[in-house]
Amino acid sequence: MRQFAHLMVAALLLPATLVAQDLEHRVLAAPSGTVRLSFAGKPGLCGNGANNISVGDDADWTSDCEPGPVRVSLRVSDHQVVGLRTYVGGQWRPAGEATDLGMVRPQEAAAYFLALAVVAGELDGDPLLPATLADSMTVWPSLLHIARNASLPVGRRRAAVFWLSQAAETAAGLALDSVVGDPTGDREVRKEAVFALSQRNPAEGVPRLIHIVKANPDPELRKSALFWLGQSDDPRALDLFEEILR
Repeated sequence: MRQFAHLMVAALLLPATLVAQDLEHRVLAAPSGTVRLSFAGKPGLCGNGANNISVGDDADWTSDCEPGPVRVSLRVSDHQVVGLRTYVGGQWRPAGEATDLGMVRPQEAAAYFLALAVVAGELDGDPLLPATLADSMTVWPSLLHIARNASLPVGRRRAAVFWLSQAAETAAGLALDSVVGDPTGDREVRKEAVFALSQRNPAEGVPRLIHIVKANPDPELRKSALFWLGQSDDPRALDLFEEILR
């Protein structure tokens, strides 16, 4: 089908792609309306069933955050997926006329949503979000490919950059546990300076942000620089994310 013409791209990156084709067929075989599916999320994943999704715990505070599987509601029209919403926590309402595919393997789900993201057309909702939440999956190579694919909608490419920045932040953070920040400067003022650099001409600001990520001893400043790089469309930011993650 046209919707999965680029499925072989994901096949180069994820071994679950052939299984994802089976999930694709199950989704597109459903009548027009809502198709639901669920799968296991990353350890520590929780949510409130609406817009609040988090991974990991805060040492001092916890919210009303329910652990549970990732749940995705897909809108299907004439055997094409036209939109989706992702939930963690809460529970499905009675199915009614919805088609519920039940629990699927996280590898299968991640490969399916990454392939869906490669569709060169508009889609209501972010198919990359559920892919990044799937348990036991390394999705950043696929995200990097999507971010660099000029044939895809700009919004989807920006979403891929954002999720790449989150993955890069985590990978970089593993090496920062023993780093001691500079005690002579006010951290919040310095973080404002990082933001100011992100607003400069990219020819000036992006190299400086990259230098902060690579060389600054303060993990909070590096995290801030990664965040603002993730908001840019600069290919040098993608190169940095790839370097960190490799």
